[in-house]
Amino acid sequence: MILMILLRRSLALLFTCCLMAIPWSSANAQDAGIRYFPETGHNVQGDFLRFYNAVSDPTTLYGYPITEQFNRKDGMRVQYFQRARFEYHPELPDGQRVVLTDLGTQMYAPGAQLNIFNPFACQLYTQTNFSVCFAFLDFYNKYGGPLQFGYPISPFEYHDGMIVQYFQKARMEWQPSNPEGERVTLTDLGSLYFDKLGEDPALKNAVQSLNASIQPLIISLQVRAFVWKAVTMGSDQQSIFIIANNQSGQPINNAACTAAIQWPNESAQVIGATTNPSGIGTIQLSFVNKPSGSLIPVDVDCQYENNLSGSTTTAFRIWY
Repeated sequence: MILMILLRRSLALLFTCCLMAIPWSSANAQDAGIRYFPETGHNVQGDFLRFYNAVSDPTTLYGYPITEQFNRKDGMRVQYFQRARFEYHPELPDGQRVVLTDLGTQMYAPGAQLNIFNPFACQLYTQTNFSVCFAFLDFYNKYGGPLQFGYPISPFEYHDGMIVQYFQKARMEWQPSNPEGERVTLTDLGSLYFDKLGEDPALKNAVQSLNASIQPLIISLQVRAFVWKAVTMGSDQQSIFIIANNQSGQPINNAACTAAIQWPNESAQVIGATTNPSGIGTIQLSFVNKPSGSLIPVDVDCQYENNLSGSTTTAFRIWY
């Protein structure tokens, strides 16, 4: 009897430990599987995010997402990045279902070739019978070699005034004006391939974060302004409307703005306004006896949280 009680207690303890090890919160698991990129206003999630994070420097290799993941007309689920396109293949084993589109192969067009080979600074890949040399070879080896870029499919070539080399999944560029160690860069083939296929441009439109617990980071302040009346009388009233948005086109509340009205032969009249939750600030003007025919420039400057600023200009004319 005592043995049975001890056995039951042991099983209960084991069961409790197992329960504690299970990630019960599906919301937390889902949140951990979503990352929002305010730089372009898109989300990466699930297997695509795991693939993105699997490399040491995904921004260098893939850039930022320029679409959400979506199903193409051929049924393939893809997501475009500045320098890559991810494909999802459910028929592959778990952990291998995301693959890179062979963008280098798809986008390659022969250019003027530079046949350079140095046995001490080049490595020949017999799979395609092309070599990778010098700084390109250093970059190639540093960031994953054939597994990341595929094999070279061209020698050094001139394209658009640059020395480049095509690989199955990428194109490298030589940028001599960059600092030492940063002169090899990757072409934005993801963006170029998106345009080549004629994908719907609306797919690039910025969206909200899918993770409701994360407020999108505001990294830029975009300011526009316009006047109520393009033409006024010398004694009249005018309204100036200021619109403040973030990098995704979403309204910014509480941006502190000023409008400097440049009256002829007078000091600028500066009036402040704060944007509302719709991202709109309004300034009302009343003026008398202003000279007819004058163009009145209005310089608008906005500040947000002491670290972001934006400016624009509008104008109206006094006609009579």
